[in-house]
Amino acid sequence: MIKKDKSSVAKEINDISNLNYHVLEGIADWVRVVDKNGIVIYANKAMKEELGEEIIGIPCDESHCGLNNCNFCITRRSIETGEVIQKEEFIKGNYYSVKSSPVKDCHGNIYAAVEVFRDVTRERKLEQDLIGKNKKMNRDLQFAKRIQEKILPKKGISEGVKLDYIYKPSEILSGDMFDMFNIDDEHIGIYISDVSGKGIAASMMTMFIRQSMRVMKDDIKNPSAALTELHKRFVSLNLEVDNYFTIFYGIYSRRTGIFKYVNAGHNCIPIRYNEDGYDLLYNKGYPITSLFDHISYEEKEIQLKKGDKIFFYTDGITEARDASGKEFGLEEVLNIIKDSPTNILNLIEEKIINYSWGEQQDDLAIVLLEVIG
Repeated sequence: MIKKDKSSVAKEINDISNLNYHVLEGIADWVRVVDKNGIVIYANKAMKEELGEEIIGIPCDESHCGLNNCNFCITRRSIETGEVIQKEEFIKGNYYSVKSSPVKDCHGNIYAAVEVFRDVTRERKLEQDLIGKNKKMNRDLQFAKRIQEKILPKKGISEGVKLDYIYKPSEILSGDMFDMFNIDDEHIGIYISDVSGKGIAASMMTMFIRQSMRVMKDDIKNPSAALTELHKRFVSLNLEVDNYFTIFYGIYSRRTGIFKYVNAGHNCIPIRYNEDGYDLLYNKGYPITSLFDHISYEEKEIQLKKGDKIFFYTDGITEARDASGKEFGLEEVLNIIKDSPTNILNLIEEKIINYSWGEQQDDLAIVLLEVIG
């Protein structure tokens, strides 16, 4: 590009009749006009104060980009096509949103382009900071997810019982939790719980439940007393009333085969079944909530024998919806148990996925306990 002398630049400036320079001189954004040859023929006060008076009359790419031509020249394109084009540039350590518009003479011919530079450095730095924090939060969530998965009980056979399950959070972390643990040489404790809400807060509550249940197991060997104590510990957290959870807890005796259980508002009633049929383990009880200072729970029991299975689940199963909004429901779960009692976990997972068109809307936890000896 050839530099122009001041007199030729002044002549071209006078030809720009449709620009109000008094207005342009007063705005904080940078404004410049570039002619067809790529020469800067006008720059407003704000731009000249930052880049110097000498930017008038020089090629536009030398005014702030050094001697390197722009990879994508919006000025040239505006002049050639008449388009209004915008891009972002990094100039002297700051980010600018640059918009180029064609300038026409009285006959409608394009002879220049006007560019407006708006400093967006603060927005970009906030955006980069947010991206960085999101990346860190995602790493933390993935770490928490691995911890949540690792603390699940081990699948397989353990002293007369067999445990199997499928656990699928709808998001990274889950508000569903279950556990099975040895209380002593004779008794096994097992529970399934569903925390209100989702995400980090719900997953933290599952940690509270797990830790509390395992701490109490050595001293409290009665299901009803255990949940009363769990409620007491929860109330001591002083949380809002919209924080609560449901839990079904049972204790199985290897010696007698008796399974004692209590229910704290868990509306997904576990199902005991065998080759002779099935039973729903109904029981009433309030959820674990801060609405009550004290809660006691009714305890029930059933006799289990070899071959009996208990199916535990959360409402991510029964409340799964199809395209019309119809829920999967308990009846469909019972149909699967009646028709295919030997492979219900995988069948239910497959049916839920197909039923909801592959969209998992809630946390999913299904657990199967089988008496084998």
